[in-house]
Amino acid sequence: MPENEIIQPPKINADVDRRKLLRNGLSLGALTLLTGCDISDDDIVQQMFARVSRWNNFVQEELFSRSKLAPEYPESMAVKNFRYNAWYQAPLAPVIEASTYKLELAGLIADKRPWNMRQLYGLPQRSQVTRHVCVEGWSMIGKWTGTPLKTFLTLVGADLTAKYVGFVCADGYYESIDMPTALQPQTIMAFKLSDNILPTKYGFPFKIRIPTKLGFKQPKFVTAIYVTNRNPGGFWVDRGYNWFSGI
Repeated sequence: MPENEIIQPPKINADVDRRKLLRNGLSLGALTLLTGCDISDDDIVQQMFARVSRWNNFVQEELFSRSKLAPEYPESMAVKNFRYNAWYQAPLAPVIEASTYKLELAGLIADKRPWNMRQLYGLPQRSQVTRHVCVEGWSMIGKWTGTPLKTFLTLVGADLTAKYVGFVCADGYYESIDMPTALQPQTIMAFKLSDNILPTKYGFPFKIRIPTKLGFKQPKFVTAIYVTNRNPGGFWVDRGYNWFSGI
C-alpha cells in the first residue's frame, strides 16, 4: 500500500444511528483478533484481512471516548501475585539499573531532555485498581500506581494535537497508541504494583498501564517515549495483531 494512501470507510447514511452502525461493524473486524496466526499465504487473503483490520481500527477509534473510564474495583479485589506474561521466561527480563537509567524523549516534544528515576518518582502519582485483559483470554485485577501519561506529556511540552505516542523498551519491544488514549486519565506510567516498586519481571522502571486496552498494548521496561503524526505500529501489530485493540 502506498504510504499516503488512505483507506476510506464506507459512507454512512445520515438517517442511520451512526454509533449503532459502528457497533455492528465491530463484528466485521472480529476475525482480526486471530491475525497473529498465519491464516493463509495467499496475498489476496492477507490483503483482505489487512483491510478488515484497518476498518476495525476505524470503528474502535470512533467508539472510543476519552471521558469513558474502565471499571475500577475495591482494593480487596486486587491480586498480590500478579501473573507474569511475556514471550520469554521471567529470568530473561532485562535488568535496568535505577542509578543510570534515562528516559529518552523524541518527536513532537518541546523539551527533549532525558529524565532520570529521581525525577520520574517525583511526579504526582495516583493509584487504580483495574482489570488487565490479555489477548490470550485471561484477565486479572491489580493495583497500579503511577503518573498519568497526560501529566507527563504536558510537562515536557508534547504536541497534544499529534496523532500518536510511541514507546521503545529495553527488551526490544515497541508499541504505540493514539493520542486520545494517551490523554485518558486512567492511562498511567505505572511505577508500582501492589504498593511496591515495580519488580523487574513486570517492567521496571515502569510500564504503560492502559485499562482500556488489551495487555499487549501496554509496554514494559520503557526507555523512550516519542510523539508523532505517523503511525509507528507495534511489536505484535507488525506481526498481524489489531492496532487499536481497545476493550
